[in-house]
Amino acid sequence: MTVALLIIALAYTLGSLRVLKQYEKGVAFFVGKFWGIKGPGLFFLPLGLTSMRKISMRTVALDVPPQDVITRDNVSVKVNAVLYMKVADPERSVMAIENYLYATSQLAQTTLRAVLGEVELDELLADREKINGILKRIIDEHSERWGIEVEQVAVKDVDLPQEMKRAMARQAEAERERRAKVIAAQGELQASQTLAEAARVIGQHPAALQLRYLQTVTEIAAENNSTTIFPLPMELLTPFLAGRKDAASAQVPVLPAAKPEFALPQITMSEKK
Repeated sequence: MTVALLIIALAYTLGSLRVLKQYEKGVAFFVGKFWGIKGPGLFFLPLGLTSMRKISMRTVALDVPPQDVITRDNVSVKVNAVLYMKVADPERSVMAIENYLYATSQLAQTTLRAVLGEVELDELLADREKINGILKRIIDEHSERWGIEVEQVAVKDVDLPQEMKRAMARQAEAERERRAKVIAAQGELQASQTLAEAARVIGQHPAALQLRYLQTVTEIAAENNSTTIFPLPMELLTPFLAGRKDAASAQVPVLPAAKPEFALPQITMSEKK
């Protein structure tokens, strides 16, 4: 009899031992009442009098299904997101909500539709970080009473209608053309300013124009293996011509006018008669 009792007691004890992993917590109930949080590791729960619900404390990636959303500027888009969450309070995750995963998913879907309905399409496409922050704050405020901590919410894909994609492509092309024209105009302006500065310098130094002329001729001769005939600028010969004229005027003497050796007789009217 004693041996039988010992065997029964040993079996009951072994049946009452529970083991939880490092990332798990157990919400224990004794005769239907909350008895505490157990684990991780090995612990004793009286068999038949207690029950336990395991709760994983790891972060869960919850996929938010695509939602049909009409933005503030009346554009219909389909948006999906991903939510990263974990259980912060195992007791409330069991006592305050029946299925915290399902409840958090539904909350994320409704919040996604409500928030994106208050923003414009350009803001949705360009400023996702701001929208992700708003979604996280709203979902975290409502899920906190369930013992859930929202770590991050991220909008993944924004599916636009085909006509909207074509309109955005035309807009992007027009914007690129506008930028190209602006850059070309700025280049023309800088080139004209540089040319004006060069003209001013050449105007102050006429010899620079001749040097530039000779440089251009040299470049033409280097590019084409041919004979180049070009006129010689008269400005280069002006000093030499002026020097020769002065020398000629200095060597040729100026002779006085010669007097006639005889004079012609003057005939008057009286002598002719």
